[in-house]
Amino acid sequence: MNIAMPALLAAIAVSAALHLRADYRRAWRQIYIFKPLTTVLIIVLALTLSPHGSAVAKSLIVGGLIFSLAGDIFLMLPSDQFMAGLVSFLAAHLLYIAAFAAEGWHLTPVAAIPVIVVGAVLLRILLPRAGQMRIPITIYAAALLALLWQSLGRATAVGDAGAWLALAGATIFVASDATLAINRFVKPFRAAQLVIMSTYVLAQVLIAASI
Repeated sequence: MNIAMPALLAAIAVSAALHLRADYRRAWRQIYIFKPLTTVLIIVLALTLSPHGSAVAKSLIVGGLIFSLAGDIFLMLPSDQFMAGLVSFLAAHLLYIAAFAAEGWHLTPVAAIPVIVVGAVLLRILLPRAGQMRIPITIYAAALLALLWQSLGRATAVGDAGAWLALAGATIFVASDATLAINRFVKPFRAAQLVIMSTYVLAQVLIAASI
C-alpha cells in the first residue's frame, strides 16, 4: 500500500464530514471550502496510486475526477446551476467509461439485464416529474447506466481487484445520483444530503482506487 494512502483517506473522510456538517448548518463559507476540497483530495489520491492497468486509464479517471470537481462547484453555487453540473458529471462518466474500456469493451448481454431493470425503475419514477429536464435526465441516465454496464461486464470478465473496485464505485454512484434525483424531483427529505454525499465520496474514492 502507498504510505500516503491512509493519510489521504483520512483527510478525505474528515473533509467530507466537515462539508456535511456545514451543509446541515447552512455554513456557506465552509461548504465552499470543504466540498471542492474533498474532491481535490480524491484527485490527489488518484495521482499518487500506481495503476492496476494502463497509464491511459489512469489519465482518463483523473480527467473524470476533474470534471466531477467542476460539477461539485456548479452544484454548490447559490444560483441554480443544475444543468451545468449535470453536463460536468456527464463528461466525467464518459471519461470513466473510456477508462474502464481502455483494455477492451465488456458490454455483454448478460450484464445488461440488471442494468436495464435498474434504469427502467429509476426512469419510471423520475421522468413523470422531471418536466423540461426529461431529455437531459434521460441522456445523463443513459451514460450512468452505460458506466454500470461496462464496469459490471468488465468485473465478471476480468475479475481483478481494480475491476471490482470500479464496479463497486459505479454501483454506488448510481445509488448516489438516484437519491439526488429523487430528492430534487420527487420528494425532498432531510437525510438526503447525508446519503447523497456519503455515497458520492465513497463512489469517487473507489473509482480512484480502481486505477
